[in-house]
Amino acid sequence: MLTYEYGNPVSSVVLLQMVDDHDLDVIENEIAEIKKTVDDFKLIAVKTNNWNTDLSPWKAPAAFGKEDFGGGATRTLTEILQLCSDVSRTYYIGGYSLAGLFALWAAYQTNVFAGVAAASPSVWFPGFLEFMKGHEINSGTVYLSLGDKEERVRNPVMSKVGDCIREGHAWLRDRGINCTLEWNQGNHFKDPDLRTARAFVWVMQTI
Repeated sequence: MLTYEYGNPVSSVVLLQMVDDHDLDVIENEIAEIKKTVDDFKLIAVKTNNWNTDLSPWKAPAAFGKEDFGGGATRTLTEILQLCSDVSRTYYIGGYSLAGLFALWAAYQTNVFAGVAAASPSVWFPGFLEFMKGHEINSGTVYLSLGDKEERVRNPVMSKVGDCIREGHAWLRDRGINCTLEWNQGNHFKDPDLRTARAFVWVMQTI
């Protein structure tokens, strides 16, 4: 996987984000938005080879289009953790859409990440809510967000996203996790760069 680095290369605060080509097209906007509030950080953007395979925690049928989810998240996380070897630094993981789901899932697998910045995460993913309820998360700070129009879709799988994120948020709060749920205006494709920036800022400022 290719990595792209932004911000202060020697910062003690490191943000990790899985990205695709669209994310890279607007990531400078994201960096600029974060810097309005937090100036000292390093962001490592890790480009996926195959979005649906690299970020899905287990195999699942396609929710849209024809490409199934390949269940390659364990392999991806192994590569991500190689970027987190400096124990003097504080690491946060985040992302948008399926990358947000991956960030949430990753926090259940390791205690490396101090916080999770999951912007419009794909918590509609089959079986994920049940996974959350059956396991303990290792990060004490979790940011969740969703667009207020995201659940208003005809797709029967993706239309569950609103109910899933409300229930997941409540579940984490009930277990003492410092978790917020922010609602944004618009559908899933509106301002992903700005939404991701707000997610990272919140976790950095909250811890």
